[in-house]
Amino acid sequence: MQTTYRYPVGTNGKPWGEPERKAWLEQTAIKREYQEEVVPKIKALGDRFDIEQYGALSYDEARFPLFCLKSKNWDSNKPTVLITGGVHGYETSGVHGAIKFMDTMAEHYQEHFNVVAAPCVSPWGYETINRWNPNAVDPNRSFYQDSPSEESASLMKLVATLDNVLVHFDLHETTDTDETEFRPALAARNGIEYVPCSIPDGFYTVGDSENPQPEFQAAIIESVANVTHIAPADEKGNLIDSPMVQHGVIHYPMVKLGLCGGVTSCTYGTTTEVYPDSPKVTDEECNDAQVAAVKGGLDYVIRHL
Repeated sequence: MQTTYRYPVGTNGKPWGEPERKAWLEQTAIKREYQEEVVPKIKALGDRFDIEQYGALSYDEARFPLFCLKSKNWDSNKPTVLITGGVHGYETSGVHGAIKFMDTMAEHYQEHFNVVAAPCVSPWGYETINRWNPNAVDPNRSFYQDSPSEESASLMKLVATLDNVLVHFDLHETTDTDETEFRPALAARNGIEYVPCSIPDGFYTVGDSENPQPEFQAAIIESVANVTHIAPADEKGNLIDSPMVQHGVIHYPMVKLGLCGGVTSCTYGTTTEVYPDSPKVTDEECNDAQVAAVKGGLDYVIRHL
């Protein structure tokens, strides 16, 4: 179904140029502060993990340093687990769920793995509660050579320093604002018609269509089901217009689409999608769902090492 929806920036059917991107940026606003809500939580873990600054965003390098947490006593003989959050900065539980996992569970898994977490890949997006960066570029479609996204390029440089990444969890959310703001903005930016899509009611994962690992995905779904409800398919058997290939799971070609889920050559990878707008969940339960996803996935991998 098409719509005559008119996004407030740009002209219907005409891709944005620099004036439209500037107009879009001017209507964004700071709604919360990375240095108050995220950085102190990362630094509080400095006695238990190594904190590494792997970059800073040129929009304001002092305001937006990029941090990761890494296992102390790094052992090159162990496989590595990578956890990324906040690639889309507005997806809050991705950020705080990554930090909560490091705080509450990461040390338990260091017997088997080196663990590294980049909890907030897109701090400008976190502050403005936005999917894009200030240049109207989506970091989670920009993981490729000569990336137009500083956020993506910085994370790729970090990943290039990591040995033997066996498992990657990229923590995301699907929100009601995906449909009320971000997908309409995308259509306007690209000069195409906005076609509405339904938002799944519950948690799901996105596996790599080139390396789906269905049993790994199932273990994540089973673990998260103890915390929050799993999204059912719509009347077409889809989640966000993609076929549900198993309970709570869809597939995307990660590398082809430039997604963060394709940033490593890991054996086991997943993109989690929490639904924070459900009246059935609290913010903390959303964080707990992200933790449960990582736990369920790692427990599965340990059983199959």
